[in-house]
Amino acid sequence: MLSIHYRRAFALFYGIGILMAGATFGLSAAQAQEPNQIVIKNFMFSPMALTVKAGTTVTWKNMDGEPHTVVNDAGVFHSAALDQNDTYQFKFDKPGVYKVFCGIHPYMKATITVQ
Repeated sequence: MLSIHYRRAFALFYGIGILMAGATFGLSAAQAQEPNQIVIKNFMFSPMALTVKAGTTVTWKNMDGEPHTVVNDAGVFHSAALDQNDTYQFKFDKPGVYKVFCGIHPYMKATITVQ
């Protein structure tokens, strides 16, 4: 009778362990990000600051259900409205500090530093 309890407890803990491992690996894969990519999610740019070398192309991907734009405050670039899963790319040829915001939601800000 005691061995049945041990088997049930083992099966329960084994099952919980499998579920936790699956959840952990699933989350890390879903949160993985391409190099030089900025994700737009929860009305934020992530990362909010990025440093790249001159000649690098940066990609923005909108993961929100709302449209967003990618606008440089100096007018160097301006995307069209990005719907969910849309991307926008810009190649940074010149060193400098580029301030970026969403034209629809101007409180969303990020900085790209090009070396």
